[in-house]
Amino acid sequence: MIEVYSWPTPNGHKVHIMLEECRLAYRVHPVDIGAGEQFAPNFLAISPNNKIPAITDPDGPDGKPISLFESGAILLYLAGKTGKLLPADVHGKYEVLQWLMFQMGGVGPLLGQAHHFRIYAPEKIDYAIDRYTNEARRLYSVINKRLAHSTYVGGGDYSIADIAIFPWLRSWKNQGVEMSDYPHLKGWFDEIAKRPAVQRGVEVLAGARKPLTDDKAREVLFGRRQMEQR
Repeated sequence: MIEVYSWPTPNGHKVHIMLEECRLAYRVHPVDIGAGEQFAPNFLAISPNNKIPAITDPDGPDGKPISLFESGAILLYLAGKTGKLLPADVHGKYEVLQWLMFQMGGVGPLLGQAHHFRIYAPEKIDYAIDRYTNEARRLYSVINKRLAHSTYVGGGDYSIADIAIFPWLRSWKNQGVEMSDYPHLKGWFDEIAKRPAVQRGVEVLAGARKPLTDDKAREVLFGRRQMEQR
């Protein structure tokens, strides 16, 4: 049984979807990031960057327990554990990995900034809103061009690259994007959204998430509490 420490965010949903796609047994432990539960010592012991998700697998490599943080690393681990959703051939594997890195280094951080400055920032800064909205649209364009010539983001087969990117695009309206402007991406998005494992994955903890409207949650996520040394 894999223990999953998570919250219903795009990065959390990546791991929920992967576990469902691989049909692995798992148990979810909610980590309410608006309430500051990510700073608890027992969570920091497995996720020192105080970010969800994290996992503990009692049946890790060589039968020894392993704990992992960072959603991309977890996807790679689960792909290796099950032999699923990452090509076995070297060429195919690296084709997928480059798009996984594209998500980790670009899609996640930059769309996260678009969310922050468009939705959550207490001060509306036009420069920041324009910069990250334009960057969101650029990233959507990159994916759209890729999908004009490829069935899936990582190549001909559904993979961890698709799983990593899909949850971040579910909030396209908040990012200032019009999905219909990217027809190849929209077709891919609609197909992925219909997958039963994806539908189950995005429902994990879905009822627990609360709007970030109070000052305490904002302070925990974006303010001084986030910057404290631990």
